[in-house]
Amino acid sequence: MRRRDASIGLPFDHVQASALLERPPDHRARTFGSGPGDRSTAGQDGSLPRSARSSARLAEAGPPAPLRVLVVDDEHAIRALCRVNLELGGFEVTLASTGPEALEALERQTPDLILLDVMMPELDGWEVAERIRAADLTGDVPIVFLSARAAHADRQQGFDVGAVGYVVKPFDPIHLAERLEQMLERLARGERDQLRQEMLEQT
Repeated sequence: MRRRDASIGLPFDHVQASALLERPPDHRARTFGSGPGDRSTAGQDGSLPRSARSSARLAEAGPPAPLRVLVVDDEHAIRALCRVNLELGGFEVTLASTGPEALEALERQTPDLILLDVMMPELDGWEVAERIRAADLTGDVPIVFLSARAAHADRQQGFDVGAVGYVVKPFDPIHLAERLEQMLERLARGERDQLRQEMLEQT
């Protein structure tokens, strides 16, 4: 997945956040085909060369579906930062501002990863994570906490409710997509336990 650098400067105020949040997603169509250096020609029977047939099959299959992230945070500016930078990184993003709203979103669609704030009204992130883990459809969805609470006890609590990562606020939004992508790649390789252990050991 190729990433494009976000052109967002800090500090980032709420007016900028509102403008970015209202901007439609930036989707780029991906095309497949023979490059300019492909000099293959059709065979005597009129069939396409191997490289062209391969490109045609890829074009028929279409580009892979983007990875989906559910971002849950009660701060509008944080949701805007996450959405813009994750979409620039190629993710499909769903937003929720409260715990109950997040649980409702999960009933409609299961994401590939959940980026979850801890300190929220109604339901805090710990309880939301416990409910996600208890549900059959979402029990295996990786959770990454996003919180200003940086004590080891907080990371331990995140570990106890099954999280695979812990991002401390303030964080670097420019590299957020790359960080989550790397986590998902490691999870696909079966490194969930290693990720969880690293979360406890991070400083």
